Amino acid sequence: MPWRETSVMEERLRFVARLLEGEGMSEVCRAFGISRKTGYKIFNRYKDDGLEALTDRSRRPVRYANQLPDPVEAMIVRLRQEKPYWGARKIRELLVKRLAGDVRISAKSTVHAVLDRHGLVSQARKRNRANKAVGTQLSAAPGPNDLWCADFKGEFKLGNGNTVTP
Repeated sequence: MPWRETSVMEERLRFVARLLEGEGMSEVCRAFGISRKTGYKIFNRYKDDGLEALTDRSRRPVRYANQLPDPVEAMIVRLRQEKPYWGARKIRELLVKRLAGDVRISAKSTVHAVLDRHGLVSQARKRNRANKAVGTQLSAAPGPNDLWCADFKGEFKLGNGNTVTP
């Protein structure tokens, strides 16, 4: 016997149809292997919105808790376009002055992230590291204990009786 393919939408439709025929919620939920809470959720969605409610919904949040409001983000972009040499710190300070108390202004890192998201930040140039420092002859001893260094923090007496302090 071949496998029977069904979609989630078809299963929900069969679930609702059995409830509309008069079967009890507990026995229908048991037959479909779902909790009563899920069964009531599906059935109430069907009663409120019809067949459209049985389709899969996006799990994406409706709003993000700490998301910058769109007008503030647009203001950041506009300020950067007006003053292309201003950085995130200066733009943030101007926003704090303009929107004093109306909107909580985020950190300068958030302002920088907005500028970066809109392509308004130029990437820092990387330093050319081709000319690396090369050690002196003293650093290349041919064998162990061939090179001894001393770091003396006191006074040196010279042969002529004078003292040299580093």
